[in-house]
Amino acid sequence: MTRAITLFILAGLAEIGGGYLVWLWLREFKPIWYGIVGGIILVLYGILPTLQTFPSFGRVYAAYGGVFIVLAVFWGWFVDKKTPDTYDWIGACICVVGVSVMLWGPRN
Repeated sequence: MTRAITLFILAGLAEIGGGYLVWLWLREFKPIWYGIVGGIILVLYGILPTLQTFPSFGRVYAAYGGVFIVLAVFWGWFVDKKTPDTYDWIGACICVVGVSVMLWGPRN
């Protein structure tokens, strides 16, 4: 479980961080190397989920979506300096519960 959680966090940071660098390049007119580095990080994001031991591509990517939502709330808080409100936290908690059910619920 530790490996799975670590990979979820690393992939989430790569997805958000890479996308953020591309955002800065295109929307904030940062130098092109922001976009290049962001693109490289996004490729890494595409590779990281393949290291998961879960057999279902769809289930893994659905679970990543929930993890990304939680990480995006923290990213917004610490990087964009936008303090999450009660509804952000409630939504993030719902996502964590959903991810847990999807990944670790009993299967027949």
